[in-house]
Formats: sequence, C-alpha cells, structure tokens
Amino acid sequence: MNAPSRYAVTLPGVPGRHGPPEVVIVHATGTMTADGGPVYADTAGTFQVEIIGEMARPLAEPAGSGQHTCLHAQPLP
Repeated sequence: MNAPSRYAVTLPGVPGRHGPPEVVIVHATGTMTADGGPVYADTAGTFQVEIIGEMARPLAEPAGSGQHTCLHAQPLP
C-alpha cells in the first residue's frame, strides 16, 4: 500500500495561553530521513516532519510548538 501524499498535522496551542491547536497540511517531498522514513513539508518548506503511522515527528522544532516531539498526523485524500 502506498503512503498518502499529504497529511494534516495538529500542533497544540501554546501551553498556558489556552490557544486552539493549529492544523498544518504537509505534502510528501520525495526525500527520506537517514532512517529511511518519508519526509513531509508544508507549502513553504519550513515545517518538516517524518510520518510513521499516525505520528508525525518534527525534523526541526516548529515555531510555537513547544517541546513536542510526537504530533498527530491524519492522512488526507
């Protein structure tokens, strides 16, 4: 089965500010991590994640995400 070409990744709101979560749409980049996982990125390419199942692991700390290393990823049609 082929991996989805895009996902919705949920970034939690800033702790203590009661802000809503932010949803970022990421697309397959065609590149792989050193571990062989597919890399997905937002349109600007500034937010990059490796997605395994429904878990997104940021490859660099996304702005405003705090110290989250495991984010929810929902496959999109």
